[in-house]
Amino acid sequence: MCSPPACLFSNRIPAVPELPEVETTRRGIEPHVAGARIREVIIRRHDLRQPVSTDIAAIEGRRITAVRRRSKYLLLAIDDGSTLLIHLGMSGSLRVVAPSGPWKTHDHAGFTLDHGKQLRFHDPRRFGLILRLAGDPLKHPLLKDLGPEPLEAGFTAGHLQAACGKRSAAIKLVIMDAKVVVGVGNIYASEALFRAGILPRTPACRVSRPRLAKLAQAIRDVLTEAIAEGGTTLRDFLQSDGRPGYFRQRLYVYERKGEPCRVCGTPIRHAVIGQRSTYWCPKCQK
Repeated sequence: MCSPPACLFSNRIPAVPELPEVETTRRGIEPHVAGARIREVIIRRHDLRQPVSTDIAAIEGRRITAVRRRSKYLLLAIDDGSTLLIHLGMSGSLRVVAPSGPWKTHDHAGFTLDHGKQLRFHDPRRFGLILRLAGDPLKHPLLKDLGPEPLEAGFTAGHLQAACGKRSAAIKLVIMDAKVVVGVGNIYASEALFRAGILPRTPACRVSRPRLAKLAQAIRDVLTEAIAEGGTTLRDFLQSDGRPGYFRQRLYVYERKGEPCRVCGTPIRHAVIGQRSTYWCPKCQK
């Protein structure tokens, strides 16, 4: 089976923040917001994917104790026991700015902090979320049925084998199921399957345990590398410090239809599987 070379990069532009982008955002904002007290909450648009929580102002005067991530959700723990859940939706971003700075057209919320900075939420398509959750956030309907994190110990070949079971669905669709494993979006599913040498259409139940072990490792590797690179370039995404982010990423098949495989030179193929564009090398993947 072909093996991908070490450092090939692409400037392809996906449309949606995936797990690496969200994790990079978490790491970017954490030094600025963890431990800070929220002086003021400003909501300019309430009509996001779900309306912004009506009691959001209750976190004014409270301190942010931690910044965590679950799947593609950011969880800001508040010292009153509640949690501020933020989802970036299709095109959202978070920036740490000066409160006096000009508001952009699609800046819908701001959280002014006691050290003189403001965490500002930008979302042109308004498909993101800003919710205040009481109690254990992991029991919320958005989070309670999610599968394991791909970079944590619970995601193993055994877990993947049990999830595949007798499922005849394409293996690509199974690994993109958030109840199986979170955060494996369309880009990284295609890339991981390439690294593991598995055709995306292969019925999940027909993938052997050794190949599933290789796939689990490939998922971990591609996500780890994406986080290290800062994620994949997004049209609407900015790093927390306001600079355009995610300039490059190791992509071997995604959006490379008809182009030569970087490993063997065979033209990359494309098909729609489960309404998602899928890319693979017919020689490297069996």
